[in-house]
Amino acid sequence: MTFPLSPPHPLLYERLLTTAFEEDLGRAGDLTTEAVVPSDSVARGAIVARQRGVLAGVEVAARAFARYDPAVGVDIAVVDGSEVVPGTTLAVVEGPARSLLTAERTALNLLGRLSGIATVTASVVAAVAGTGAAVVCTRKTTPGLRALEKYAVRAGGGANHRFGLDDAVLVKDNHLAIAGSVTEAVARVRRRVGHLVKVEVEVDTLDQLDELLAVGADAVLLDNLGPDRLATAVQRVAGRMITEASGGITPEGAAAVARSGVDLLSLGWLTHSPRSFDVGLDL
Repeated sequence: MTFPLSPPHPLLYERLLTTAFEEDLGRAGDLTTEAVVPSDSVARGAIVARQRGVLAGVEVAARAFARYDPAVGVDIAVVDGSEVVPGTTLAVVEGPARSLLTAERTALNLLGRLSGIATVTASVVAAVAGTGAAVVCTRKTTPGLRALEKYAVRAGGGANHRFGLDDAVLVKDNHLAIAGSVTEAVARVRRRVGHLVKVEVEVDTLDQLDELLAVGADAVLLDNLGPDRLATAVQRVAGRMITEASGGITPEGAAAVARSGVDLLSLGWLTHSPRSFDVGLDL
């Protein structure tokens, strides 16, 4: 489930950049830079990796500088999805010194966040290599950053689950509690959505899985079953639907889960808990 990596279109995050700069500049602007740096100063600097990892968001960072001041030029040296080591120059920026300093933190915050996600995703992808299982993210993303964070997962070699509530059906445990059963929940879905909408149902017991197999769906989310019961579930499904394991999967335990034979491992951890990648601007 790997696809060519294309950077997100700026239209997807232009409002985010505007909000970020409004937040940072406040009511009075960059007091320090405007006091210390002459308005006619020009500077050149390198965006440099401070650690080993996988890059994501370098074009987003470049866009942040240009969004703040079109006079800033950015020469990207390393493309997203690349593995980098400490000291690697990721991009070179040049232009009005005040603009470089004022836009720096917004650009680096985004680059660090996205590269952190790509780096941890790559570690899980490496852990399950050879099993045939794909690593996917969830909707546990930072509000306003979903498109970028899911892109970072792809940069790390992972794939995306649904982007929102409107692009697929995922019947979860609380839906089942209200509907009363797997059979009734699926029946209600079938009456409501069109034939092009994929339907996935979460189950946490093998009995629920058997009920789902009787009524049919496109995918099953096997929640917190553990490697042994996952293997049993995969055997019962026998290729009739996509199997997805979820619930408490860590990078350390991912390989054991993948060896159960499931098609997908979904980890909210990829986007809600990674450490920011260490990156700096050296003028």
